[in-house]
Amino acid sequence: MSDAFTFRSENPVSLSLRPSKFADFRGQARVLEKLRIMTSAARQRKEPLNHILFSGPPGLGKTTLAMILAEEMDANIRVTSGPVIERAGDLAGMLTSLEYGDILFIDEIHRLAKTIEEYLYSAMEDFRIDVMLDQGPNARSIRLDVPKFTLVGATTRTGLLTSPLRSRFTLQARLDYYDGEDLGKIIRRSAALLNIPIEEEAAMEIARRSRGTPRIANNLLFFVRDYSQNSNEKIIALKHAQDALALLDIDENGLDEIDKRMVEVIGENYNGGPVGISTIAVALSEERQTLEEVHEPFLIQEGYLQRTSQGRVLTAKGWKLLGMDKMDGKQQNLL
Repeated sequence: MSDAFTFRSENPVSLSLRPSKFADFRGQARVLEKLRIMTSAARQRKEPLNHILFSGPPGLGKTTLAMILAEEMDANIRVTSGPVIERAGDLAGMLTSLEYGDILFIDEIHRLAKTIEEYLYSAMEDFRIDVMLDQGPNARSIRLDVPKFTLVGATTRTGLLTSPLRSRFTLQARLDYYDGEDLGKIIRRSAALLNIPIEEEAAMEIARRSRGTPRIANNLLFFVRDYSQNSNEKIIALKHAQDALALLDIDENGLDEIDKRMVEVIGENYNGGPVGISTIAVALSEERQTLEEVHEPFLIQEGYLQRTSQGRVLTAKGWKLLGMDKMDGKQQNLL
């Protein structure tokens, strides 16, 4: 059976830094407005939510929003991910164990096997599935009814979703990187929940280096807390935050070691590009998927890289990060 679990939304949420209600969630204002409208209307009709797809880079709140939806709808949520649903029987078991109004959350839904994905079509539209029994001449199918449920999918690679699956989601919401002000609010909220005194300037310094991502912001907060505690400080001050982040090799722009090495490889090894992502991954001894989903989106968002049909190319800002003018850099590397 697949590795999935079910819970009432309030139990695990209360044990973590995840907000449990829309009112506590910071950022993504347009997405929240749409979700509030959908949940309010569904509660008035006393019906389950329509299916929802969240997309965007890792760490922006896709799972958190699924938990909040369960809390707002007073529903159970069952959590799984695309890669662990290996057989049609796994999916059938999950779907038939749901109750009316439950939420099934599938993370990395783009990694579902195509044969499994096809079973979702009828489940999402008609709330039934046809399961094949046996093979060959003895093959037969049985129809199983599924309680009316809400499928919430999350993906970091929208382009890998098939059109038939994508079109069955009533709302397709993309989450974008957060600005410094929203991240500052998230850090101050997390610090308060953890009972960590922190100066405003220190919170904003952490926010500025968090790559627009709440998950990274909270991870950095944990390390800065540990650094301050080991320095016998009772409050996180700006200098402590700066020293701790410098120890992590995270610069003032939020770039980490892999980000900077990626820019260096493109600039110094390949004259600024174009160069394919697979070649970069080999040069860095990193997984291609990690570069594509974690590092490249931020570098493109911040203007250090461009993605072209021939490959990745450094921008003028990328050359400046290397301490070279674009043309000078190419000339130097060609000598």
